[in-house]
Amino acid sequence: MTSIPFRALRPLRHRFATAWLLAAVLPAVVGCSGWLPWTASDKATKNAELYGPTANQRIKQLEAEAKQAKAEGSSQSVDFTRKLAEQLLAEHDARVRCEIVAIAGDFDTAAALAICKGALQDPDERVRTRACEVWRKRGGAEAVQLLANRYRADRELDVRLRAIRMLGEMENEGAIPVLAEALEDPDPAVQYRAVAALKQVSGRDLGNDVNAWREWAANPGDVEPWSIAEAWRKLF
Repeated sequence: MTSIPFRALRPLRHRFATAWLLAAVLPAVVGCSGWLPWTASDKATKNAELYGPTANQRIKQLEAEAKQAKAEGSSQSVDFTRKLAEQLLAEHDARVRCEIVAIAGDFDTAAALAICKGALQDPDERVRTRACEVWRKRGGAEAVQLLANRYRADRELDVRLRAIRMLGEMENEGAIPVLAEALEDPDPAVQYRAVAALKQVSGRDLGNDVNAWREWAANPGDVEPWSIAEAWRKLF
């Protein structure tokens, strides 16, 4: 059996000694003070002091303030949404801006309306997408017009598709002209989404034939030809 020189064992002895020391000392430190200099909570506290609240913390705070404002009535809602508009302008994180827009959508104040309109022009597509969803919830003729404008103007396909989808979910016949316009879009994804939206708005089903929907959209008030075509498709 080959023996190991004592000198070679010295590093191992030091490692075992260090491990033993940590095992012995750490419980004593925790037991006496309940604190370690590298705990997660302490790190979070230091980060908050240096950089301010995190995005998640700001979102939770906004949700709590919104709940309180609703509970306290219209006067508090006005003050809260004014503050919300100021926060939106100063907020650098798109996730938080999305939350601000979503919260504003639940308030009927001038500041909330300004937030919802302005969000449609936000430089981040996630915020513009959320704004489309908020306008679907708000509804009405103004929502139809704003969503139509966003479909026409936005450079991001995802935002354009969301605007069309929201127009369909509103089930407002005022959206038929812009949805008919979307049927002529060169992108097949836009055409498909326009067909799906027209099914919702019209309450009818011509299948997925874009040409059939183009023909119907040209004269949506012509009920009889529609009924004949619909019956024919159901039979075959």
